[in-house]
Amino acid sequence: QERLVESGGGSVQSGGSLKLTCQASLYDYSRDCMAWFRQVSGKEREGVARISRAAGSPYYGDHVKGRFTISRDNVKNVLYLEMTDLKPEDSAMYYCASGHAMVCPRSDFRPTDFETWGQGTRVTVSS
Repeated sequence: QERLVESGGGSVQSGGSLKLTCQASLYDYSRDCMAWFRQVSGKEREGVARISRAAGSPYYGDHVKGRFTISRDNVKNVLYLEMTDLKPEDSAMYYCASGHAMVCPRSDFRPTDFETWGQGTRVTVSS
């Protein structure tokens, strides 16, 4: 079984909404910092959002602020990403990741700081 498994991707029109889910093992979910990244073929992996276990101060990438919401369920070991007002430039493969507690308070947001990754779920937004 995969330790992090994403689902909920799909194809929507511009302005639509999707909710992504990341089901984690107890070990990986217990990590204090979890995040969503996205990547387009040929480009660098981009940080979308991250959240600590306490969920006190979520961080969002500049391109998704005000449109996406990250949350986590510490009972079911699930990470969510609610996406609204989707744009064609949001089209990408979306990945769930987990890391150490020290990662979430950082001013930067780097994929190399996260140790465990899911296989991704694809989001396609048409104009």
